[in-house]
Amino acid sequence: MKVLVTGANGFTGSHLVRELENRGYQVVGFVRPSSDLSRLENCSLALVKGDLCDRAILEKAMSGVDWVFHTAAYVELGLVNAEAMSRVNIEGTQTVMEAAQAMGVSKIVYCSTIGVLGDTQGRVVDETFTREQEGFSSAYDWTKYEAQAIVDQMAQQGLPVVSVLPSGILGADDPHFGQIVKLFKQGKLKLWPGRDRVTGVVHVDDLVAAMIQAAQIGQVGEHYIISAGELSIGEMFDYLSEKTGVSPPREAPQWLIRMLGNVLTPMGHLLNWQPPLSRERIHYIYDRCVRVDATKAKTQLNWQPRSVERILSELLNQS
Repeated sequence: MKVLVTGANGFTGSHLVRELENRGYQVVGFVRPSSDLSRLENCSLALVKGDLCDRAILEKAMSGVDWVFHTAAYVELGLVNAEAMSRVNIEGTQTVMEAAQAMGVSKIVYCSTIGVLGDTQGRVVDETFTREQEGFSSAYDWTKYEAQAIVDQMAQQGLPVVSVLPSGILGADDPHFGQIVKLFKQGKLKLWPGRDRVTGVVHVDDLVAAMIQAAQIGQVGEHYIISAGELSIGEMFDYLSEKTGVSPPREAPQWLIRMLGNVLTPMGHLLNWQPPLSRERIHYIYDRCVRVDATKAKTQLNWQPRSVERILSELLNQS
């Protein structure tokens, strides 16, 4: 069987490529011409380089393809180029779906995010939840919501697409939290904001397993929340502390963090710089809480993720 993975060089995409190859699939990877391909070392996939909004080259890449996994996205919080993000996340997704439809692909799996559900204000919700948040928390929030709407509309029109909605994706080579764990082990994290913030997590390889299950048995048009469980940031650091003996970071004063965000945001705009703290990032830390229930994926996709504790233990061992 032949499959296409968009964003094949990314964190999720590269793990998906390796697992598909391990299972004997013939893999085509779609990447930008300027992409860093280091995550794909020792992989045997065929690469097609092009613009995600170029339908002609996408259709060429999909020639003879049975399944398409759309993982490519512009993922960033803080100071972003909203126009560029819209082009990738919205226009790019629509182009991928239209190309897959034109080429008669038998199944498409779209990697969305639980963020499309909006702020649930700490309530635990499932796939039946209708977004209540007025407006959007970020350009990423907006663009992924609009992309999901396109996917859902095309599914209603007969496109054989399934959507997976992962929570926070973790793994040893995670470009975000993986680096935080390394600093923690070195005793370099003394303060951290938002220890009470609850977040759902999933291991990247378990997300990959869910995506393949979605391609194999997922129902067309359905959404599947992909989360192994949740815990607060404080509980996460306390667990890591218990396993390592390294003291957990203390709670940073909220007033200080908010002040820094208000100062650094205009500086970032002025200097064309992405500050470590911005108003948007602080909003996600203190003011927005999305909690989810992944029972549907576990029952309908026969998905069996590793536990949150095992995810954290593996991060410690591999970081």
